Amino acid sequence: MFGFGIPELLIVGAIVILIFGVGKLPEIGSSVGKAISNFKKAADGKDQIELTPKGES
Repeated sequence: MFGFGIPELLIVGAIVILIFGVGKLPEIGSSVGKAISNFKKAADGKDQIELTPKGES
């Protein structure tokens, strides 16, 4: 589709590791996963806003 093969993905991965370092990769992966999940929920219209405070029922 975009012409990305294994060599291109390896180069991009190496650049990401050089920029962010190995210690930050789990945090970045978690953030990306949450962002994708929130985007999917918003696209499906499942992001209901609760108007009552949590202390009141």
